[in-house]
Amino acid sequence: MKDIHQILHHYWGYDQFRPMQEEIIRSVLDGNDTLALLPTGGGKSLCFQIPGMALDGLCLVVSPLIALMKDQVEALRKKGITAFCITAELSRNETERILITAGESNCKFLYVSPERLQTTLFQEYIYSLGICLIAVDEAHCISQWGYDFRPSYLKIAEIRSMLPDITVIAVTASATPEVQQDICKRLLMEEPYIFRGSFLRPALSFRTYHTTSKTGKIIELLTKNDVCSIIYCRSRKKTQEIAEMLITQGIRADFYHAGLSGEERVRKQEAWMLNEKPVIVCTNAFGMGIDKPDVRMVIHHDLPDCLENYYQEAGRAGRDGQKSYALLLFNEKDLSSLQELSDIRYPSIDFIKNVYRCLVNYLQIPLGIEEEEWRDFDVEIFTERFELPLQSTLYALQQLEQEGWIIYVTKLYQPSRVEFIVEREALESFCESQIEHESVIKTLLRTYGGILDMSVNISEFTIAKALGVNKEIVSTALIELHHKGIIYYKPKKESPQIRFPEGRPVSDEWLVQPQQIGLRKKQFESRVSAMVNYAEETNKCRSVMLGNYFGDTGSETCGICDNCVVKRKKESVDFSSFQSITTFLDQAAANGEIEIKSILNHLTFTEREKILEVVQYLMQEEKIKMNEKGNLIFNK
Repeated sequence: MKDIHQILHHYWGYDQFRPMQEEIIRSVLDGNDTLALLPTGGGKSLCFQIPGMALDGLCLVVSPLIALMKDQVEALRKKGITAFCITAELSRNETERILITAGESNCKFLYVSPERLQTTLFQEYIYSLGICLIAVDEAHCISQWGYDFRPSYLKIAEIRSMLPDITVIAVTASATPEVQQDICKRLLMEEPYIFRGSFLRPALSFRTYHTTSKTGKIIELLTKNDVCSIIYCRSRKKTQEIAEMLITQGIRADFYHAGLSGEERVRKQEAWMLNEKPVIVCTNAFGMGIDKPDVRMVIHHDLPDCLENYYQEAGRAGRDGQKSYALLLFNEKDLSSLQELSDIRYPSIDFIKNVYRCLVNYLQIPLGIEEEEWRDFDVEIFTERFELPLQSTLYALQQLEQEGWIIYVTKLYQPSRVEFIVEREALESFCESQIEHESVIKTLLRTYGGILDMSVNISEFTIAKALGVNKEIVSTALIELHHKGIIYYKPKKESPQIRFPEGRPVSDEWLVQPQQIGLRKKQFESRVSAMVNYAEETNKCRSVMLGNYFGDTGSETCGICDNCVVKRKKESVDFSSFQSITTFLDQAAANGEIEIKSILNHLTFTEREKILEVVQYLMQEEKIKMNEKGNLIFNK
């Protein structure tokens, strides 16, 4: 077995592990089933990547996030480590080719989406892969009590039964004690070793603002702090509106959401990473897998529906250990809307069944046949045709997915594919007679090995770059070759897709389980309640609240959240003095600006230092400000 410190230094360039990483890694290497609960940015991936490198064989990594899998595979390859990933985007032939290569090469990591894990093809090759470790990323997805439950994750237990002697490590950044227990149960862990990292981020100040003007507050915060920031919004439309408003204020901002093309998302992300546009206004589609150390502010324009999501997104600030802020904006409407969300998120059983009947009729799904094919699905056209409410329909689809009847993705990226459908001799003859197509054909043959024998994924941009022309010219040429019967060309697709992994049941009477949905609804209401309590709390340390929620009962007060700052200021001035000063200031507010000297003259009963400290505190809390004359003005 290789030395883990040498592996860490050689491949990752670090001289020491982060807190708890070494203990987790040694637990895995000792053959213990292990659950690692580490906060966002705590280095979860290394907890299975280091053991994967130390052991002989291949580490099988199960992950639900295609983009994150691709990022990690690319990062490993840059370090000289052989890694592959198998996702729903790949054809059966491509999947089989990767499985063969992984089993016959020195492959160290094979990333697999949970849907692919349960296919007959994968299970045919499982014993030839030489698996030494099973890693389950985003492990909260396996728990029906988790905020992001994925029924396909339940199939991991089948792989465990096929490989009973292989150690399992499960990692997650956000799991309550109840979810932690369910993870261990679902993964068939026997006497698991559970590691819970501290949820205290010493340099991250959590703050909330109860405000009637969120956009005004965002402008104020960004005008005062020209720093790299993320602003999270719920709606795609709002991301663009806020970004455009910030630009009019001279703030370098851009917007990002899943409705943009892949090229747009990459371009916007790179501009943000390079600090060309340091403020990104986005939905929660942004940030997963991005490790930018110098994010100074994460602002939530809308209340998340649970603390798991909030902590994960807020934790993208200050990963370099420097002072940073997680700021949550809310108003009374947000609180009431969030509390009403339960009935919207969990529609009636009859409504769910009706959506399913409409769906199978709309897509012409035959009875009792298992469906492997992805189908284009525009939910807006679907709801309009069947006169269904859009939002309720989306949540009905979510319930059907959690019950395992459908897999619905709002954007499934399928790259362009080309397959030559003529023999080599006919191809050579075509090139001689159609010289204008020769350069594109030869570039395809040079760039993509084996393209004459099989269908392969291609990139129009790569071909265009090789030819020194723009991408549109290449796309047009490929379409012409398709129409001439030389190739089969399927342009890339980035559209909503749906699949029926279990086919269509003969009866929908057992389509959904009311009791299970009822229990999930109660869990959701509990998470909403915790989120609302966090937003409204004005006394408890916010870091302690977050730690307690995730089972970290040993958390100490952070000293830098808004509630801790208020408490410290109040304690530094005795309560009666603080009350007297603030009462006077409130009364004086009607008169506009106030000279500090007049305050000191009027309040002779208290010490000068204490008065100034109260004034300083009120300025920090942005309740008052000082003008150019040095007088105090009260913020409206």
